[in-house]
Amino acid sequence: MFNTVVSALAARGSRSVYRVLILGFLLGLALPAFAGQHPMPLEKGVKQEECLGCHDDKVHGKVVHPAVEMGCFSCHYVRGSGDTTRVALKTPKSTVLCITCHADKKAGSAKHMHAPVTKDCLRCHDAHVSENKALLKKSMAGDKTTNLCLGCHKQGLDISDKGSRHAAIDMGCDSCHVTHKTGDGDDDLTKFHLTKASPAMCVDCHDVTDSKLNASHKGQPFATQDCTTCHDPHSSKSPKLMQAYLHSPFGDGMCDACHDAAKDGKVKLTQPDVNTVCSGCHSEVSERISKASVQHPGAAGDCTACHDPHAGRFPRFLRPNPVAVCESCHAEQAEQLKTKSVVHDPVGARCSVCHEPHGGDRPKLLRANGSNLCLECHGPDATGTKVEKTKDVTIFKGSIEVPELYIQQTPHLPLNTAGKGHPTPGHPVSGPDPSRPKQEITCERCHTPHAGDKKLLVVAGLSNMPLCSQCHKGMK
Repeated sequence: MFNTVVSALAARGSRSVYRVLILGFLLGLALPAFAGQHPMPLEKGVKQEECLGCHDDKVHGKVVHPAVEMGCFSCHYVRGSGDTTRVALKTPKSTVLCITCHADKKAGSAKHMHAPVTKDCLRCHDAHVSENKALLKKSMAGDKTTNLCLGCHKQGLDISDKGSRHAAIDMGCDSCHVTHKTGDGDDDLTKFHLTKASPAMCVDCHDVTDSKLNASHKGQPFATQDCTTCHDPHSSKSPKLMQAYLHSPFGDGMCDACHDAAKDGKVKLTQPDVNTVCSGCHSEVSERISKASVQHPGAAGDCTACHDPHAGRFPRFLRPNPVAVCESCHAEQAEQLKTKSVVHDPVGARCSVCHEPHGGDRPKLLRANGSNLCLECHGPDATGTKVEKTKDVTIFKGSIEVPELYIQQTPHLPLNTAGKGHPTPGHPVSGPDPSRPKQEITCERCHTPHAGDKKLLVVAGLSNMPLCSQCHKGMK
């Protein structure tokens, strides 16, 4: 019928056809609202036995939902009006209906939860019958064609020729994970819905007394260590599930560069303390820490407080990641990242983009003074210096690497050769601040550097007047 209407209106011009096509599209979007209409009218007081006349496949299978035995109308309602019958769930969302029986699976408001648990139970489960345990639509084991989890999660897929894949994936994701586990803790056990923390989970399969396993660890005690500091639990581009970034002595099997033979089941270093061991190779960093005019108290402590000595998921083996490593001391900034709606991109990626982690010459350990810090990425000609054989560039005179794509996607200010042009033509972004004697104009005058609640991270609201009146007194 729709095609007939389009043909009839064609003679009235393409505009009419276009309008009908748009109407058809909008009606198509609305179709799910009518999806509950039964293909034929049902009499009032229809019995479940009549449902099974057509839907017999909903009650026979390897695993049958107990609710099926309770009857179709324990979950569905049937309503008729004239010749139209509608069948629908008793609640607007399947999740709401499911937790009326499965209250123990209610997600609540926990910080960490498996997303489908809060949105749609039917994303993973069949409501009636299944060939898999817990009425799952697919198994939780095998490759991406058979594994339900790998429909969303890509861990363990596309392994390179020299890479490795954890055999536990073939055993089933539920070997290590509890899909409905929720919690507020920031430990791996909670964040990743694990059955146990490492190494307790790992040693269930890997015998710590195995001679080959001990030989591969050079006789060093490993049974009580977190296995995931060195090994990726799913897959790796390297053999033996090695993490993405390896400290060269560890990656090259040179354990004796830092360790003596273990004594009484405990790790023994070649030097009296960790920092002395590290300075044997990283003397320039040790010197920077000791001689910096602006000291970083965190850098004066144990190197392994921030860096894992063996491997990690991030460059320089920062743990747990390049942001959280700083948040453990800088609580105010950590709170901003949790509560503010707009976060400055570098803040969410790596604090060391803007700050010198081992000490520097400027306040707040910044890599440049004033607006020059921001213009390193936001300047009109900001490109960085290409790093050969990588997709990275260096900024701040080679002191730090960032992805080239990051610099390309960063908004660049349309400044003229005099350094003017933001936020309006002729407006300076540096130089003497006329509203504050003996002070310079900086980006922080208008923008907050870490996080905020306004677009563009402006400090005084979205409208021009409150923002500009900070300097231009008398504006109303």
